[in-house]
Amino acid sequence: MNPGFERVPSSWHEQIINLLAERVVIVDREGIILYINEAYCEFIGTTVEKALGRPAMEVIENSRMHIVAKTGEKELASLQPINGSEMIANRFPLFENGEVVGGLGTVMFRNPEEWRMYQSKIQHLVEELKYYQTKIQKDMRSKYSFQDLIGTSSAFLAAKELAKRISNSNSSVLLIGESGTGKELFAHAMHDNSVRCFSPFVAINCASIPEHLLESELYGYEEGAFTGAKKGGKKGQFEHANGGTLFLDEIGDMPLSMQSKLLRVLQEKEVRRVGGHKSIPVDVRIIAATHRDLEKLVEEGNFRQDLYYRLNVIKIQIPPLRKRSEDIPLISRSLLKKLEKRFYRKGIELSNEVQEKLMEHTWPGNIRELENVLERCINVIDGKTIQLNHLPLYLRDQEPKRDRQDHLKPVINAKTDVTSLPVQPLKETIALVEKQAIHQALAVTDGNKLEAAKLLGISKTSFYEKCKLYDVK
Repeated sequence: MNPGFERVPSSWHEQIINLLAERVVIVDREGIILYINEAYCEFIGTTVEKALGRPAMEVIENSRMHIVAKTGEKELASLQPINGSEMIANRFPLFENGEVVGGLGTVMFRNPEEWRMYQSKIQHLVEELKYYQTKIQKDMRSKYSFQDLIGTSSAFLAAKELAKRISNSNSSVLLIGESGTGKELFAHAMHDNSVRCFSPFVAINCASIPEHLLESELYGYEEGAFTGAKKGGKKGQFEHANGGTLFLDEIGDMPLSMQSKLLRVLQEKEVRRVGGHKSIPVDVRIIAATHRDLEKLVEEGNFRQDLYYRLNVIKIQIPPLRKRSEDIPLISRSLLKKLEKRFYRKGIELSNEVQEKLMEHTWPGNIRELENVLERCINVIDGKTIQLNHLPLYLRDQEPKRDRQDHLKPVINAKTDVTSLPVQPLKETIALVEKQAIHQALAVTDGNKLEAAKLLGISKTSFYEKCKLYDVK
């Protein structure tokens, strides 16, 4: 006997038995009842006084307690006809010095209805658990394939073909592209097309998580690692993605302090939870993405060079929408099909005028902006064809791209005729031409510097730097 049990007052024993199991009977080697509690007696319609000292088979209908007490074989979840119904009982042999000395019987369910009620409760919990397990597994699977990457332009097809080719590689991939170009779709498609497709796909946006939470989000934490840490600790995204793919979006916004820890994980292929002391091996394929110029960040000291080279094993440049305007009709039709389901519409089309207007726009927000424009149109459309009056004002009123370009070229050519310029150092001549081009671009775009930069084919940053250099207001 456990020595601690001797300290429990004997007056507590029966109360403890009744709490552990509602209906209990104990018999000796011959099947004579040595103990039976009131709950069991009430169930079979007798009293403790009448039952004690009598054979169990005389007191309990269809009892098998005397058999278990002789054979030493336990009987679990056994159906026993009693009182016109069937109860579910457990029967255990009791041993002393290796020999069977009696038996213990308990009633789990007094009738099938009680069992069905219990089963119903359990089944509900099982179904709920399955639902959440399926949801988690679905959330951790890729949602897009290469069929969802729409476009026929040469630059886009080249990026798509490269992504397909390296899908099964374990090497890190760096996706470069402006916001809204579909970098995450590329990551999903590569995972879907790889041997890891049945393992988790986990995406995390490095820019959207506060710095003090990013470490525990990526690597997890042990119980008690910090105030508010969940009991039992928590797995990080690296552990969740084990065997699959981890997509690190906006990697260029990851704090320097975290970059060194990420580099260590990529090199050692193991993580250590916050507050933990043991290393956990992980097998994860990394796909990173950014809209920022990582090489420039490296030069400025804002991104680790060793991490950049670790991530930049395979680089895929995803072209912006303005550089593949011929894909806009195809992409628009695909987006409309998607939006139709959301808004319970069918057969929505673009008029030719709208299609032309969409192809003329420069789309600074890329596909994300295009989807927002089409969603706006579906909300205000009164038929099945999107017309010009359904477009946002900034698209309706924009000057056609070809007219703007045609307007710009002759004026610049006239003002930059090098034969009319004095002979001077080439650097000064180039500066004069650049300044005149900037003035003319601003005139054409009514002072809109962002549009002027796009018209000149340079970045907004370069445009502002040149304006400052040439004192252009």
